[in-house]
Amino acid sequence: MQIEDGAVRRLTFDRPDVRNAMTPEVATDLADALEDVDPSEHDAVVLTGEGEAFCAGGDIQAMAEREESAGEAFEVIQETFGRAAEAILDAPVPVIAKVNGDAVGAGTTLAALADFAYAAESARFGASFVNVGLVPDTGATVVLPRIVGLRTAKELAFTGKLLPAEEAADLDLVSQAVPDEDLDDEVAGLVSTLQDQPTETIALTKRAIHDNLGRSWEDGLDREAHLQVLAYDSDAHAEGVAAFLEGRNPNFD
Repeated sequence: MQIEDGAVRRLTFDRPDVRNAMTPEVATDLADALEDVDPSEHDAVVLTGEGEAFCAGGDIQAMAEREESAGEAFEVIQETFGRAAEAILDAPVPVIAKVNGDAVGAGTTLAALADFAYAAESARFGASFVNVGLVPDTGATVVLPRIVGLRTAKELAFTGKLLPAEEAADLDLVSQAVPDEDLDDEVAGLVSTLQDQPTETIALTKRAIHDNLGRSWEDGLDREAHLQVLAYDSDAHAEGVAAFLEGRNPNFD
């Protein structure tokens, strides 16, 4: 992950050859970079991707090579993907997702977790975890129902279908879909507006809003991790990974 520091901390997924797919190591780097944010030094965080994609979700090749036990997997999920989700939610400054291209799986979740998400109109979104036999993670089962509603969250999670950016904006998955050539300017305008506001007050406001949502994020993430461990050992996950690597459609029968 590239980190460009300053009043605005800019974080860029830098694995364009795999469409910025997430691994536990990438999630850890993201969490580290967010947890190090200081409202006395930073006004905002902008998260984006290098190349044509924002984040294509989990790294399927890394999944195929994973060898940890269920107990080890639970710990990995909590301490990497779960930690990255909490770091976005707990960041003491606004986190802006500048979605420059497709945001699929964990990419969709990251956009949903961010305080603001501006997307290029060419970007696509989808909770595609089911396509490789997995439960939505990185906070997806916690945040999606609260943003798009229960039934829409289920539709996205059960079908894994892709949405164009404008439809994602209609569902509030992203704040706004803009022409690709305007994305930089739109995000820059938002950052400028936020920099005119009291950063520490924004931090307190963000914390108050999140604290009053009901069930704790920690409980939701724990439950998600437990279910993901079950999914890791399922036939559906094995079939989904195999089908992806073999370039065919999965057969989940």
